[in-house]
Amino acid sequence: MTGSDKDTDLSETPTPRGRGGRRASGGAAARRAARSGAKRAAAMPYITRRVPVYEVLDEEALARIEANADTVLEEVGIEFRDDEEALRLWKDAGADIRGQRVHFPKGLCRELLKTAPSVFTQHARNPERNVQIGGDATVFAPVYGPPFVRDLEGERRYATIEDFRNFVKLAYMAPSMHHSGGTVCEPVDIPVNKRHLDMVYSHIRYSDKPFMGSVTAPDRAEDTVAMCRILFGEQFVDNNTVVINLINANSPMVFDDTMLGAAKVYARANQACIVSPFILAGAMSPVTVAGTLTQILAEVMAGAAFTQLVRPGAPVLFGTFAASISMQSGAPTFGTPEPALVSYGAAQLARRLGLPFRTGGSLCGSKVPDAQAAHESANTLNTTLLAGTNFALHSAGWLEGGLVACFEKFMIDVDQLGMQQRFAEGVDMSETSLAMDAIREVGPGNHYLGCDHTRANFENAFYRSLIADNNSFEQWDMEGRKPAEQRANALARKWLENYEAPALDEGIDEALQAYIRQRKEAMPDAFG
Repeated sequence: MTGSDKDTDLSETPTPRGRGGRRASGGAAARRAARSGAKRAAAMPYITRRVPVYEVLDEEALARIEANADTVLEEVGIEFRDDEEALRLWKDAGADIRGQRVHFPKGLCRELLKTAPSVFTQHARNPERNVQIGGDATVFAPVYGPPFVRDLEGERRYATIEDFRNFVKLAYMAPSMHHSGGTVCEPVDIPVNKRHLDMVYSHIRYSDKPFMGSVTAPDRAEDTVAMCRILFGEQFVDNNTVVINLINANSPMVFDDTMLGAAKVYARANQACIVSPFILAGAMSPVTVAGTLTQILAEVMAGAAFTQLVRPGAPVLFGTFAASISMQSGAPTFGTPEPALVSYGAAQLARRLGLPFRTGGSLCGSKVPDAQAAHESANTLNTTLLAGTNFALHSAGWLEGGLVACFEKFMIDVDQLGMQQRFAEGVDMSETSLAMDAIREVGPGNHYLGCDHTRANFENAFYRSLIADNNSFEQWDMEGRKPAEQRANALARKWLENYEAPALDEGIDEALQAYIRQRKEAMPDAFG
């Protein structure tokens, strides 16, 4: 936690009623880990980074981008479309309204953002799963939004609610996944106006980790908040953050009524908004890194400041989704240098603004979990951690530019998240880690394999991958020459076979199901 006067005190946090969750550590978790081969990776509620962030912009560059963003806000403006209340709020705050375009006096957005916390807690129904958002914490969340899945039979098809539940279960079981996420895939077998109820319920029922809310319509955001009030209690929800949501700017420089409506619902309820421009540089922002950062900063400041107009002190994140496009085909590209520079720079701008930061994940454009997927995802994920990202959406399962959620890719990515978690611990400088007794015992010309220090520490000395095959060629050949995706497939099946749902208070479960029935009965089916 930083020393900012905007920081939230995390030392005294009330317990939500009816949490009913199984302990995140202890016997059940240990049994799950042993069954899955995940014994090495201890479950952590979130990462506390003990490695320095990597910064690409100096003070002069940051100040220039900030000044340019202020100019964009004042001279070009941001459109707040089809929302008269939003325009009225901005007018009352001193902005210049021209039609649906808002022009901001210099310093207005920054002044409004002084009420936003730089660190806050998102509460889970199991308090041991609570996550810190901001400061030196990193939270990994799954893929978000794909309409398709690549299933365990190798078929690419539209997603179903059963796929959704299985991804929630896998995220719940993964020690390196700190968050249940949101729309991990789009279950098209349920009417579009009703599916959000099943998705939010799945996060509550099949996991006890924190989760995200619906933003596809204001009334769906209201349903999310209502279900959270059933789960946690109305007063607890009003005083604490229990759900986080994604508010995308329609870049360049537009917020539409759907996003604004959802943002108002969540901000009024004291729930967290990630204001996140969705950038494909070259199409939705300038082709240059500095130009893209200028636009991102302007869009985020306008959207994040709006949440403070709605409710001062409501938690809000500086988000960005940065990718570039092929200037030959127009297709999005991932794992390339320019989006990495955007992410590093945006993280610096977020810290200067005093807001938690969201970006990154395990992004790729590949159609299958192959070498392209691995390289592009690794490039994005390394940047995510080293930038100092606080909330990392799309951390596992992303395939085909976000069109597909893939079970095998999910398991491969989860393994990599465990490695990132270990790397983030930094260098242990304890007496045991300094290993002077071992160096004295072994001496010149001998080996460390049998020394006391090695025997005492070998189980936890190095990260052991759940997916990688490091055995001899002969053993690999004898075991069927299985590539990584086949090993990931087998591991996913094993985890799902051994899944145990966390306990949920029966009264709360009944109330949630009754609410869902009532809401569904009140609306006709709508597809598309």
